[in-house]
Amino acid sequence: MGSSIYDLKVIINNAEKKEKPTFLSRAEAEKALRFHQTIAEYRPTPLVSLEHLAGWLGVAGIYIKDESKRFGLNAFKALGGTYAMAKIISRKLGLSDQELDFGYLSSPEAREKAGQITFVTATDGNHGLGVAWGARRLGQKAVVYLPKGTAQARVDVIQETGSEALVTEMNYDDTVRLAMQKAEEKGWHLVQDSAWEGYTGVPTWIMQGYMTMIYEALEQIRESKLKLPTHIFLQCGVGSMPAAVLGFLVNDGETEDIKAVILEPHNAACVYHSAAQKDGKRHAVGGDLETIMAGLACGVPNLLAWEILRDFSFAFVSLEDFFAARGMRLLGHPSGNDPRIISGESGAVGIGLLSLLMEKPELAPVREQLGFAADSRVLVLNTEGDTDPKNYRDVIWDGRYPLPLARELTFYLDRA
Repeated sequence: MGSSIYDLKVIINNAEKKEKPTFLSRAEAEKALRFHQTIAEYRPTPLVSLEHLAGWLGVAGIYIKDESKRFGLNAFKALGGTYAMAKIISRKLGLSDQELDFGYLSSPEAREKAGQITFVTATDGNHGLGVAWGARRLGQKAVVYLPKGTAQARVDVIQETGSEALVTEMNYDDTVRLAMQKAEEKGWHLVQDSAWEGYTGVPTWIMQGYMTMIYEALEQIRESKLKLPTHIFLQCGVGSMPAAVLGFLVNDGETEDIKAVILEPHNAACVYHSAAQKDGKRHAVGGDLETIMAGLACGVPNLLAWEILRDFSFAFVSLEDFFAARGMRLLGHPSGNDPRIISGESGAVGIGLLSLLMEKPELAPVREQLGFAADSRVLVLNTEGDTDPKNYRDVIWDGRYPLPLARELTFYLDRA
């Protein structure tokens, strides 16, 4: 194993592929999509091709799925939270999946039959906002707990929905445990995008909801007559989003060979750490989990997600915060005729990594092991916009988290 002195740590995954996760099939993705289409604010988020940047970096294509446009919430997370809450309410009403309709579930008739429901969750920001927004639209209540150090802007936007937003003195994982405790004490419904023994139903629904994002992206690629990607960068917190996307890809015969590269910040690289142990089990990391990529500051992998990531990922990468800052600047100040994309810290890390892999000679061994070449086409999911406006300005205007020009980029390369 490497240590945090390295700028970049990479594990090429040699694990034997196992049984595909059937709960992330195309059929399940289409159920979730049909539900999302019943939400008045639903529109497919844009997919853009950064042709000039691709040419500059020497790859055949760079596709960005811009989730900063999702439901006006500046992030993708509501796809999972709304789907899970709808499933919870529909179970109370005895409705089938075919009857899952956001308009009906938010109607006075449905609210009267279901009664008052309080949803509770722990979040670094985006998931909690999705739950709070969905609960308000459904005529229900939400209580959202956030870890210490959460940007005030992320707290404010949750409170603006009318939900409670309470910042704890704990890290993310301890805040999740607090939300669990409150749900048990008060009879609230926990809507958490992680899974553990005895809690897998709601996380399954959340992951199924996330598949709308990759379903749309692949349809948009085909409709635009673009070639399918050879690689996809998937940023990882507890792992729910990347596992949902990867599960969909491996279940679809046309996309199962796309190389999925899992990205995490050094201080919260629980999936990388689990892969490095080489025992097939998930392992937690502790501490404050401090990183610019707040949405990825998680120390315990999702039980369901870990098994998918372990069995089907192409590589695991742990990296420093300046990779994310580089990506934010590249997307925010595009070259040529490429469109401008406002990307937050967690959303931009893939572009930051790709740019340095392709530009820096000292990273050539990593580039080669990951299979990046002139014919590579890379799909990046911009999972959030400037959800922390102050930090966004600090990075873009003031150059916070610069490249380590005083020393060479270094790396650690391993195989699991």
